[in-house]
Amino acid sequence: MAFQLEQVKYKDILKIDKLQIPEAKITCIIGESGSGKTTLLRLLNNLISPDEGSIFYKGRNIEDIDPIQLRREVVMLPQNPTVFSGSVKDNLLIGLEFAEKDKVRDEVLSEILRLAQLDKPLSTIASTLSGGEKQRLALARIVLLEPEVVLLDEPTSALDEGTEERVIESVVEFAKEKTRTLIMVVHSKSIAQRFADVAVTIQGGGVVAEEGL
Repeated sequence: MAFQLEQVKYKDILKIDKLQIPEAKITCIIGESGSGKTTLLRLLNNLISPDEGSIFYKGRNIEDIDPIQLRREVVMLPQNPTVFSGSVKDNLLIGLEFAEKDKVRDEVLSEILRLAQLDKPLSTIASTLSGGEKQRLALARIVLLEPEVVLLDEPTSALDEGTEERVIESVVEFAKEKTRTLIMVVHSKSIAQRFADVAVTIQGGGVVAEEGL
């Protein structure tokens, strides 16, 4: 298992008796707004800590793992990701720099942009991008890192339906090809049914359904 949660409680937002998230699979988390989905993602890479209970990552309690090391393996893309000043290329390279990874050739950067369905030159100034394009740029920055676990919080909320499906399809293909764990909060049950290996439904801060698809 990638993650195991046991008797986890966080404020009045989340209360999960037991949840297992498989390794190297696509897990979609669905539920109404305010049900605790984003909080769950933030717990998984220790951006916040539970008030009660335990979270295990590959069998180790995440409280025993150095937070920086954990967040290099378990990378989260929030709903409103940060876009840095400078060009599209600068934004991609800064992710590698933060992760202390070697720079890559422009051809690799362009390939990652294609995967994220962002048809822009590397020289484009990032601040000129639309909201949806910034979302895809931040997604490309994460994919470039090839982390063990990718956490996506509604990664396509600013996109039209057609672009949304193409982006998610590309990210799912990447995760399967690289044997990575992908955990996505999605707003659409149809997206979960189409792409997920496992769907977790959260309602009122608790898991009400967990099913293989």
